Order: sequence, then structure tokens, then C-alpha cells
Amino acid sequence: MDNSTITQTIIDTINSIFETLFSSIDNNLYSVLDDITFINSDILHDKNFETLFGTSASNGILLIANSFLLAFIVYYGARYLMAHFTYSQTEAPFSFIIKLILFGIAMNFSFFIVEFIIDLNSNVSIAIRTLGENLFNKNICFSELITTINTNIAIDTNSLNIFSLDGLIKGTLSISLLNLVFSYSLRYIFIKVFVLLSPFAFLSLTLDKTSWFFKTWFRNLFSLLFIQIIVSIVLLILFSMDYSSTNLFSKFVYVGGIYALIKTNSLVRDFIGGVSTEISQNVKNFVGFRH
Repeated sequence: MDNSTITQTIIDTINSIFETLFSSIDNNLYSVLDDITFINSDILHDKNFETLFGTSASNGILLIANSFLLAFIVYYGARYLMAHFTYSQTEAPFSFIIKLILFGIAMNFSFFIVEFIIDLNSNVSIAIRTLGENLFNKNICFSELITTINTNIAIDTNSLNIFSLDGLIKGTLSISLLNLVFSYSLRYIFIKVFVLLSPFAFLSLTLDKTSWFFKTWFRNLFSLLFIQIIVSIVLLILFSMDYSSTNLFSKFVYVGGIYALIKTNSLVRDFIGGVSTEISQNVKNFVGFRH
């Protein structure tokens, strides 16, 4: 067997491995990506999650939050009493009682408030994607996106050559979308974490010195939810463009579109702040923390 035959055998083996990998990603990954990206209040209606949050003020996270409510009352009473001896300024009792009642009620109904916010965000996202479906007769989602990529741009997974430009583009798209799965999975978990923190966020508005917690909580939750709207807009733009299988520009536009989806979280954080869901960024932060 000469060197050229050995080389070709190695190339065919590598291509076969990547064909299997990319085919597996295409068949299994993108429907999951749709589920973890385009969320609504259904993610809260999990029996274990509802039990953890608390079905009443006497169990779950709500029990802890109501215990903190009593602690806030004791804290304010002690601080108000000490103010008479130190002549320091403190919040008026009437103002504190009003806020205590209002935000105490909001705290105990925080699950329904957050549920409404998540559904409102979901409805805006659905409206954007429905607009695209009516205009382009395609489902505006990741599973439809990969079908469009493989069909319109003529990247055939079954005859993939990883050492060609099309193969390189296909590999870049698949790895990038795999990155999106990890990133949006992290976002999915963070949203649930901030929902669990919602009773404490509303409770923090009771005192001026703790109100910063609500502002930080709301900014982070809003940024995580707002990503869903930006993703819908990016997908709408990708589906709105006219692609040609012989046009190299079209292929790189798709790569740019996927990269835009990856950088969506950074864009939202730069615009309104919030927590990072970028896997690479979190790994860097973790390594930096270790050092």
C-alpha cells in the first residue's frame, strides 16, 4: 500500500467520524436547543420546583422569606429605638409599615408575578417568530435553521469533506451551535435560580438599605429573559435573507449569524447588565478565581 492510499484512507476515516458526529448533532441537538431557549412559565410548573419554592407561607422558600420578614421587623424596631439615643435619621414608621404590607404581599405572590413576567417575555418572542412564519412560511427556530443551512447552502453531511471550505463551515456551525446549547442550558438554570430568589428580592424593598438587592435581581432576570427576544430577532433576520448555494457570501453570513447568537448574552449584558451565560467566559472567571 503506497503513501497516497494510506493518506486517503486516513482522510476518509476522519471524514466518516465527523459525518457521524455532525449527523448526530443535527438529529438530536437542535430540538433541545429550541426547548431550552424559547421558554415560558411551564418551566416553573414542575412538582419538585413548586414544592421547593413553597405552596404556601408555611413551607419551602416562602417559609424562609417570611421568617426574614419578621427579622426585618425586629431590625427596624431596634434601629428606630436606637435612633432616639443616637439622634440618627431613620425611616418613618408609617412609611415602613406601608412598604412592609405591600412588599410582604408581593413576596408571597412572587411566584405568580414572575410567572406573568416570563409569559409576557415569551409572548413577545412568539409574536416575533410568528411574524417570520407568516412572511417566510418557515418555523423560526433552530431545528428549521439547520435544515436551511444543510439544504440552501449545500452543506451535505452525508458527503462531508472536513478539509474543504464547506466542511470547515459546517464544523464551525455545529461546534458553535453546541456552544449555544451549553450557554442556553446555563441560562435555563439561572432563570430558575432567580425565580427562587424572587421572594427575597421583593422583601428587600421593605428597607432602603436592602433595596439594591431587588434592583440587581431584576436586572439579572430581565437580561436572561431578554436574550430570548434578541435570539428571535436574529433568527428572523437569518430567515429573511435570500441565500444561494453557489454564493460564498451566504455561507459566511450564516456563520456570522450563529456567532451573533453566541454573543447575544454579551450584547445584553453590555446594554442592560446582568449575569454571564457564556461557557468560555465562566471558565475563564473560574480559572482566574483559582489563581
